[in-house]
Amino acid sequence: MSTPPTTPARVPAGSLLLEGRTAVVTGAAQGLGLATARRFAEHGAHVLIADVDAEAAHLATKGLADARLGPGQVLAAGCDVTDDASVRAALDAAVAATGRLDVVVNNAGITRDASMRRMSEEMFTQVLDVHLRGTWLGTKHASDVMAALGHGGAIVNVSSISGKVGMFGQTNYSAAKAGIIGLSKAAAKEVAKHRIRVNVVQPGLVRTPMTEAMPPAAWEQKMAEIPLGRAGEPDEVADVVLFLASPMSSYLTGNVVEVAGGRFM
Repeated sequence: MSTPPTTPARVPAGSLLLEGRTAVVTGAAQGLGLATARRFAEHGAHVLIADVDAEAAHLATKGLADARLGPGQVLAAGCDVTDDASVRAALDAAVAATGRLDVVVNNAGITRDASMRRMSEEMFTQVLDVHLRGTWLGTKHASDVMAALGHGGAIVNVSSISGKVGMFGQTNYSAAKAGIIGLSKAAAKEVAKHRIRVNVVQPGLVRTPMTEAMPPAAWEQKMAEIPLGRAGEPDEVADVVLFLASPMSSYLTGNVVEVAGGRFM
């Protein structure tokens, strides 16, 4: 009988889940990305906030550093997730600063909502470029770096409930978010041999600056679809991302975790 591979050590209760590890979170200057970066820092990670708005990324970094969250350090980098060299540069900056790359969260996203009839080709391709191509580039380069370093890692890709059911006025967004699921499952099979896990978090209606800008009638319609009767908070999504990034989920890969209050279950 062959000897089974060594399983990851269990995490003691009350410990810091990412102590001494390095994480990169894209689109992390605000919203879900910032909440995730904060949670990672609280759990001891060195965190690089990557955002297309470099100034906002540095301001977010200063905010987290001033909060003195955990023993990790917080870094920032401008990063256009649609640009191959920019994505690789952000990951390389994290490795240069800490010598490691353990977690990458591909979170950056935009919306360009319109009915299919009124949606321009530019609106369609912009959303697919940021969400789908950006996630592909992030997953591709993260797994390359992690494989070269040789200590495994975790990649968490952010989809949406819109990728499960499709939303009116979001043929671009729903297509991109559904594509992230297929991309992640295929990638998980390719990189498992390097002890790299790829999982997906699929938020529903979460209270962020982007969602709070929607018309009140649209907000109420979505609220009526949620069995728990409320919108989610960014920290509730961040907690699930932390779980998928940490040794607590060491035997999960290729999974999709819905964080939607039961909406469309």
